[in-house]
Amino acid sequence: MDLPSEVFIVGWLFVAAIASGLSGFAYAMIAAVVLLHFRDPVDATPLIQATSVIAQSMSIFAFRGHMRWDRLLPFLICGLIGVPIGVFLLAIVPADPLRKTIGAFMIVYGIWSLARKPGPPVTFGGRAADGIVGLSGGVMGGIGGLAGVTITIWTAMRGWPRDEQRAVYQPYIYMMQASSVTVLLATGGIGPRVVSDFMWAAIPVAAGAWLGLKLYGAIDDATFRRTLLILLIVSGIGLLF
Repeated sequence: MDLPSEVFIVGWLFVAAIASGLSGFAYAMIAAVVLLHFRDPVDATPLIQATSVIAQSMSIFAFRGHMRWDRLLPFLICGLIGVPIGVFLLAIVPADPLRKTIGAFMIVYGIWSLARKPGPPVTFGGRAADGIVGLSGGVMGGIGGLAGVTITIWTAMRGWPRDEQRAVYQPYIYMMQASSVTVLLATGGIGPRVVSDFMWAAIPVAAGAWLGLKLYGAIDDATFRRTLLILLIVSGIGLLF
């Protein structure tokens, strides 16, 4: 007897939520690996974004004490500008070439970073550079639920402590995904299949995020950096196929 697609989707979203709780990102990339095989992009993208809101909410609460609004705001403001652009592009940009391009970039960057020693922090650009990174993430979030790619890489390059990195990209990803879901709801972009899948997945995603946060507390900074880079590579490979 063939198992319904919801079983595979829920099980994989649980795995993606563990990775998200552990690393603070990668949920959308890992989720997309399976969802895009079982659902069309117009259904997969809203589901990724809606369930990501659950995972990110739990992490935001865990890192609320490290949050700095002066550091976060340039990313958020520009990211929110980018989201409706990405949602508009979702309807006209071919999803497959975009996914493969992002995946190839993630693989190259991850391998290159693992092969070298951590360099000095990137200090140029200030808030303007942070805003550009935020804008790019908003566009990518609107198109494919991939808001966390550029900001995760950028905050690591800035050399901030891992808790401070997560206190930036965690609420950023949350806001990008939540605003994307809001735009899709307002424009009729969330259909009954998305709602049904979300009801199946909500509790497993919350449980996976909780487990991932417990694992995060057991690792050191060096392990956290390697975990981020390995997840980038694995997620990139998944986006290629």
